[in-house]
Amino acid sequence: MRRTFSWLVPVAVLIGTAGATTAPATAATAAPRTQDIKERLLAIPGMHLVEEKPVDGYRYFVLTYTQPVDHRHPDRGTFEQRLTVLHKSVDRPTVFYTSGYNVSTPPSRSEPTQIIDGNQVSLEYRYFTPSRPQPADWKKLDIRQAADDQHRIYQALHRIYGKNWIATGGSKGGMTATYYRRFHPDDMNGTVAYVAPNDVVNDEDSAYDRFFRTVGTPECRTALHKITREALNRRDEMDARFAGWAAKEKKTFRLFGSVDRAYEVLVTDLEFGFWQYQPAATACKDVPSPDVSTDALWTWMDEVGGFESYTDQGVESYTPYYYQAGTQLGEPGYGYPHLKGLLKYPGINNSRTFVPREIPMEFDKRAMPDVDRWVRHHAQRMMFVNGQWDPWSSEHFELGRGARDSYVYTVPGGNHGSNIAKLKDADRTKATASLLKWAGVDTGGKATAQAPYNRKLDRQEPHRTAPLRP
Repeated sequence: MRRTFSWLVPVAVLIGTAGATTAPATAATAAPRTQDIKERLLAIPGMHLVEEKPVDGYRYFVLTYTQPVDHRHPDRGTFEQRLTVLHKSVDRPTVFYTSGYNVSTPPSRSEPTQIIDGNQVSLEYRYFTPSRPQPADWKKLDIRQAADDQHRIYQALHRIYGKNWIATGGSKGGMTATYYRRFHPDDMNGTVAYVAPNDVVNDEDSAYDRFFRTVGTPECRTALHKITREALNRRDEMDARFAGWAAKEKKTFRLFGSVDRAYEVLVTDLEFGFWQYQPAATACKDVPSPDVSTDALWTWMDEVGGFESYTDQGVESYTPYYYQAGTQLGEPGYGYPHLKGLLKYPGINNSRTFVPREIPMEFDKRAMPDVDRWVRHHAQRMMFVNGQWDPWSSEHFELGRGARDSYVYTVPGGNHGSNIAKLKDADRTKATASLLKWAGVDTGGKATAQAPYNRKLDRQEPHRTAPLRP
C-alpha cells in the first residue's frame, strides 16, 4: 500500500572520462578559494548550471551533475541528475538533504540547515524525472545505486565545502539518508532521519494492525470506521461522480483497471492518510457522520485522500517510488476489519497495481534486513525522529548495543510532520545539542538554532498529490 508524499520542510558526475568516474575529488583539482562560488561549482567536471535564483542571505543554484547509470560499470551510460545548492559560506557546515523523490527547485531550508545555519545541498532521487536515464533500465534503481549517487556528489562538493556534513531527509528522504550512511558510513558527520519507515520483513506488518487498533481516541477511530464504510456503501453513486470528474479533467484509470477499483483503493487508504497528515487534535471533530451529503463526503475524501491521486496521471510521476516499494523497500500490509463484506478487490492495494505491467518487479528480501542490522549494530551519530500518531512510525528504526552517540525520539501525538521543534523540551534540547555538536558548531553550550526562522525558506508544506506514500 502506498502512503503519500514526503512530508518534510519544502523541499530539497562523471569526473573526467568514464575510466575515472570512481576517483575521489582531490585538493589538487579544487578551484582556488578566491573564485566566485558559481565559478567554483561549475569548475567541477560534469556540473552544469540550470539557473541561479535570488535569495536573501544566500546564493542559490539549480544544477545538474553527470552520473553513471550503473556505478559498478560506469562505462555503460550516464544521465543528468538534478540538485540544488543553497550557499551561505564555505566556512559553514553543510546539510545534504534528500526527499527521496523529486528535488524542489524553489529555495528552502530543512530544519537541520536552520539549526546549524549552514549550506544545503538537495539531491533529486534517481529515476524521478528529469533525473531519469533514457532508456530507463529499472534494475539500476536500487538503494545502493542511489547511495553511490550521493557519495559522488559529496566527493565533488566536499573540496569546496570542507566543514562538517549532515545527512537529512523526511520519510522516504529519511530512509534515503539512512541507506546512504549504511553504504558510505564515513562521508557524513551525522544523520537526522525524520519519520523514516523501516520495513524489515515485508510480509510481517502486524505493527500496523496494532497501530490502527490503538491510535487516537476510540471515538475518533469509530467515526473513521463508520465514514469509510459509508463511502463503500455509496460506491455506485461515488463511482459515477468519480468517472464524471475524471472525464472532465481528462484523467484515466488504466493502471487500476477501472474507476471502481481505483475508488476502492482510495477508500482503503483513507484511514492511513487521515492519521498520517491530519492534525488529529482538531481533525477528529471534522470527520463526517454517515448521514452526510454526497457533496460533503466527496469534499472530505478529496481532502484526506485526493481523487486525482488515484488516476494514471496522479500516479505516473511516482512510478520510481512504487517500483522500489515492490522490489526493496517494502510496504504496509494491514487488515480492514471494519470494511468486512464491502471489499470487491481484496489484495489490489499494493505497489504492483501502481507500476506499469511492462516493468518487471522482483522483491529483494535481503535489502532491508541488511540496513536494519547495520543501524542496530554500527550506527554512529544518527538521530531518528518519529511521530506517535504517524502510521509510518509503526515500523521505525531502532538502535542496538553497537550504536554509538545515536538516538530515537518520538513526538507525542505527532503525525508525519514530526520534527525536532515538536519534541518535548528535554528531548528537543538534547537533539539540538547533538546536531550542533555533529556539525562542529560552537555555540558556547547553548542548544538553540543558529539561524532565525525565515517564513519563506522554513515553511512546512503538506504535499498531497500522489496516493499515500512515505
